[in-house]
Amino acid sequence: MIVKEFIELKKKQVSFYVKEFNAKRIPYSELNLFLWDTLEEWTQVNLAQDEPYTETERVFWHLIHLLSYWSEDKLLSDQYLKDEMLLCIEYFEFEGEGYFPFECIGIRP
Repeated sequence: MIVKEFIELKKKQVSFYVKEFNAKRIPYSELNLFLWDTLEEWTQVNLAQDEPYTETERVFWHLIHLLSYWSEDKLLSDQYLKDEMLLCIEYFEFEGEGYFPFECIGIRP
C-alpha cells in the first residue's frame, strides 16, 4: 500500500470512530485500539524517503495525535478539542475544501 491509499482509507475510518466516540456509542478503549491498529498498519506502507505530505495527510496525523495524546475525559469535555476533531473530520468529508485546522502540524510517526 502507498501513502495516499492508506490516508484515503484511514481518514474515513478515523472519522467514523471519532463521531461514534463523541456520540458515546463506542468506548474510548475501542477508539484507542483503532489508533494502535492504524499505527501498526502504517509500518506496512511503502514510503519513499522524500515523499511530500499532502494537506489531507497532515490533518490526518494531526487528528491521530490529538486522539492519542489527550485523555478520554479531556476529549469528551474540552470544547476546543471537540471543535478541533470536528474540523479535521469536516476537512476529510469535504475533500480538502473545509477549513484547515489552526496550528496543524501533522507529521508522520
